[in-house]
Amino acid sequence: MDDPERMIKLVHHIDLNEAYAALQHEEAGGVNLFIGTVRNHTPGKSGVTQLDFEGYEPMAIKEMEKLAEEAKRKWPIKKLVMIHALGEKKIGEAVVVIGTSAAHRSDSFASCRFLIDELKKSVPIWKKEHFEDQTVWVNAHP
Repeated sequence: MDDPERMIKLVHHIDLNEAYAALQHEEAGGVNLFIGTVRNHTPGKSGVTQLDFEGYEPMAIKEMEKLAEEAKRKWPIKKLVMIHALGEKKIGEAVVVIGTSAAHRSDSFASCRFLIDELKKSVPIWKKEHFEDQTVWVNAHP
């Protein structure tokens, strides 16, 4: 869906400046931008060296669009960004960006939190964790 009020996509490199620019709106007094990055550990285990992300792209975009519609029904969002990276990501790299802009900060905070929480529950993107001694697929997504 081509909508100037939202940017929803899967990419191999996330451009944070592009994401922030896409949230600009003259009526928005609150802009939230959540950036999920690769860390060097996972609960109970250290030594993460990288993550790999794979997704069923047509369904992932469709699910992200559904979440965007739901968020826009619940909050008066002016602009919305949902971007998830695919491929190999090193420590510190951005893997997901969720952003919303609204007239007031409370709506922007709440909608941004809703979108990242629901994305992790329902969007078909899978994560493989690479450790110093093994590789493990994580079932964090459906």
